[in-house]
Amino acid sequence: MSATATTWRIPAVGVDLDGDLTVPDGAEGLVLFAHGSGSSRRSPRNRAVAGTLQRRGLATLLADLLTPDEEQYDASTGGLRFDIAMLAQRLTGIADWAGRRPETAGLPLGLFGASTGAAAALVTAAARPGAVRAVVSRGGRPDLAGEALAAVAAPTLLVVGGLDRTVLQLNEEARAAMTAPVELRIVPGASHLFEEPGALDLVARHAGEWFAAHLVPPTGRSDRA
Repeated sequence: MSATATTWRIPAVGVDLDGDLTVPDGAEGLVLFAHGSGSSRRSPRNRAVAGTLQRRGLATLLADLLTPDEEQYDASTGGLRFDIAMLAQRLTGIADWAGRRPETAGLPLGLFGASTGAAAALVTAAARPGAVRAVVSRGGRPDLAGEALAAVAAPTLLVVGGLDRTVLQLNEEARAAMTAPVELRIVPGASHLFEEPGALDLVARHAGEWFAAHLVPPTGRSDRA
């Protein structure tokens, strides 16, 4: 399957952020990635998941939520990665931008959040209930979304490593606070970063299945693997 890959400077709430957009021919939806905890659009784990989604006919947008200067500051202080309100505001701005782009306008929108980016994704889902169709969290901190959890309408999948016990408990608490359809899937023997053999592949498969079920319109589904 061929795809068009482009890099953009995306205006988002007073800053310009770098984003990598990949649109397969005949794309049936768009998944916007929300990174967190010191990560960026270069995250090898998120890029691996994005590749799987692209092979399923989904466009992906991996965008930084911090500027280069902010990334440098955060790397030394950790002072921005937990600023969920700021991250969510920028993610929402990026989602709005994608909704105006000719390449992606009209595509059903899903969000894939990792670590603190999962909280930002859920806050964005609550802020844009008419636009966000599905959310997937990988080793995320959905609990940090706070009161926004109850306002999320999009079906949400929480994927957590079986060895990541503290984060697993926090995900269980977040699930209990949500009113949207939500499912918690545990990857046996996996730690927080899903570095064990086959663990990330399973995350990607879960994400692909979730977006296929909740993001892609039934008339647009295909047999892409």
